[in-house]
Amino acid sequence: MSVTLQQLRFLVALADELSFSRAAERCHVAQPTLSAGLRALEAGLGVQLVERSRRHVMMTEVGAEIAERGRALILGADEIEGVASAHRRPDAGTLRLGAIPTVGPYLLPRALPRLRARFAELRLFLREELTESLLDGVAQGRLDLALIALPFDVGGLHCVELFDDGYHLVTPAGAPGPPALDGARLLLLERGHCLQRHALRAFPEAGLAPDESFAATSLGTLTAMVSEGLGITLLPDLAVSGGVASESAVALTRLPEACPRTIAVVWRPTSPRADVFRMITETLRESRPES
Repeated sequence: MSVTLQQLRFLVALADELSFSRAAERCHVAQPTLSAGLRALEAGLGVQLVERSRRHVMMTEVGAEIAERGRALILGADEIEGVASAHRRPDAGTLRLGAIPTVGPYLLPRALPRLRARFAELRLFLREELTESLLDGVAQGRLDLALIALPFDVGGLHCVELFDDGYHLVTPAGAPGPPALDGARLLLLERGHCLQRHALRAFPEAGLAPDESFAATSLGTLTAMVSEGLGITLLPDLAVSGGVASESAVALTRLPEACPRTIAVVWRPTSPRADVFRMITETLRESRPES
């Protein structure tokens, strides 16, 4: 039999979603169409790829292996289509851009009008995820490029640095005396956010340790907790310029000596739209808010 790319797309979607309905939705087909395609693939290969029950969907060992190999084939086919599209109109079509939550909300609102003006026929789809998920998404072809913060191991992806992003110390408004780091309860984002590690590296000589009894899911939550007098935190300059603390009762102190994080863009080195990505990178760099 000949295995079709559509069948492989069905299989990969099911391996990712472990749900026939979600996999069908992702592939933009009806669920019976997806199920029939997978049964035809199993019949043609002569092996069971999926364990089905009323409550659970599981991939068999061979199904998981074929799905992994299928990813590479699908990515290759997409890049073949991308090469042709890039030669026709590299600045048109769909662009899937990912960003970490501590960068996207504070840079992209300023960048989007510039991007739309410069790339009028580009349809932009935005995703907000944590760094590891973004890097995996770019590597696997789910995303075209991603906004992240360094230092972070980007593996084999092409990485272009945009600008350094320093920090502000955030303390409760009206606290007596100058702001201090020593002995204060340092509130940080929950594990998984690269900003947690970056903030701790900002002052290596200070020996900062996070308050293990609390972890926030957003910079807005961090700022609100500080305004209630529960501790101090560090906010990136990018977020401060974006107004994350503008409505909270906190004091902001610039920390020019802090070791900054670096905002960067990553994409696959094999992408046929690399020239367009470089132009997009310049637009993002130009969109940095004034400190």
